[in-house]
Amino acid sequence: MTRIPLLYDARIVVAEPGENDLVLRPPLPRESLDDVPQAVRDALQFPLAGESLETLVTRGGTATIVIEQPSLPIPTVQVGPRHLAIAAVADELERLGVRQTTILVAGGLMRRTTPREIGTLVPPEFRRRFKGRVIVHDSEADDLIELGSEGNVHLRVNPALIETDLVVTVTAAETVLHGGPAALLAASGREQLRAAGALSLLETSASQGWRLAVGIERILGARVPVIGVSLVLNAPRVAGPLAGYPYDQESIEKLLRSSLRRVFQWAPARVRQRVLERVPREQTAAAVYVGTPSVAHTEALLRGTVFKGVELEEQLDAVVIGIPPTTPSLPRERPNPVNVAYLGLGLALRLWRNAPPLANGGTAILVHPFARRFARPTQLPYRALFYEARTAGDIDAMRRAEQAAVADTNAIAEYRAGRACHPLQPFLEWSACDATAHRLGAVLIAGCRDAQSARQLGYVPVHGLGAALEMARGRGARRIGYLLAPPYFPLVAPSR
Repeated sequence: MTRIPLLYDARIVVAEPGENDLVLRPPLPRESLDDVPQAVRDALQFPLAGESLETLVTRGGTATIVIEQPSLPIPTVQVGPRHLAIAAVADELERLGVRQTTILVAGGLMRRTTPREIGTLVPPEFRRRFKGRVIVHDSEADDLIELGSEGNVHLRVNPALIETDLVVTVTAAETVLHGGPAALLAASGREQLRAAGALSLLETSASQGWRLAVGIERILGARVPVIGVSLVLNAPRVAGPLAGYPYDQESIEKLLRSSLRRVFQWAPARVRQRVLERVPREQTAAAVYVGTPSVAHTEALLRGTVFKGVELEEQLDAVVIGIPPTTPSLPRERPNPVNVAYLGLGLALRLWRNAPPLANGGTAILVHPFARRFARPTQLPYRALFYEARTAGDIDAMRRAEQAAVADTNAIAEYRAGRACHPLQPFLEWSACDATAHRLGAVLIAGCRDAQSARQLGYVPVHGLGAALEMARGRGARRIGYLLAPPYFPLVAPSR
């Protein structure tokens, strides 16, 4: 019988799938680039669409490199292909005669990168020799420049995108809302960022966020040359006690039989957390594409879906997702209940193409204790959503809570100082959860230790995974999928 480990916060729960159940694990990386900087330089000379970097550069002029916080994929690495690509682009700009290069860190509504953390976004060697300037975007800044509008949404962007001779986005193609033109959207105002939703994170047709991002790219491109570098990242691999997870079943069985797992299970929570945080990781890139940000990103996203995706023969009736002890954004911390819901519903179950992996009325089982803890001060804005009893189930109460959050001058000041996320970020995550949950029959929290936390968000607390599986089968689930994550990976369902 196949046994699989599922992360249960900082512990491991062992599940035994039934005969008709399906174990979902990402495929092993099929290819990787030996020299990412050289691949970037080659791609800059031969873009998929638009002119090459050498043609667009103004000698003696300025350029802005737009990057994102490397929050996806989970887990992240200290120095990976994205870091090397940023350094390679900056070096090319210098070689081509750019006088001043600005790196714009576009973080959207997430906690602003602090000066101490900026150095983690580029390779250490590059950090020591870079002579340009670094700007961390502030969605509440007074100097955001009016760019135009897309539909009924007015677009305002960071001045560094306008007051320059060239804009270069350097991102990884993870979703339609992460990377490519979405980096330009992440350098806009709070109104545009709050409106950036999506039913699927891999399809552009049902994504308001993608439309806004492409709108910014189009309007900005009429004023300033814009070019994008998009990386296809392979899924991260880990070593140490979790080596082989989630790819190799033989290595997983060896882990489950080892005494190390039993020691890990009984270790104090802080020790387990520290072990997981320090597990060695590596990440490679499979390809690099250059062109207009939307074209390069689309090609990279499609290629990444082919490389990392898992095809389903039919939709599932239920899915089990182990939730790791990490937040979906930086800095990595123990997640609060809204973060937990977002990791399972807003991220893992929105990475689909063609059709959702769960059938209408299906059951999602999130394996997590769901404790109500909010790290201070970084997660304090989540309390405004969580502790309002009617917010989760009442759209009018949700709107009132949002208005109150935006009017909270102390919360805005904490965001601008880099001590907390924007007060709208919890509502953005909750909307992402609702995009999945509204079509499900039930969301069960297996192993829930705080029943009130689950009920507060409209979910069903269940004592353990076995009981949750029985409830799912009682609701008619015949085909249950076990999602081995992180890393989170695309699920490709049959075309409707």
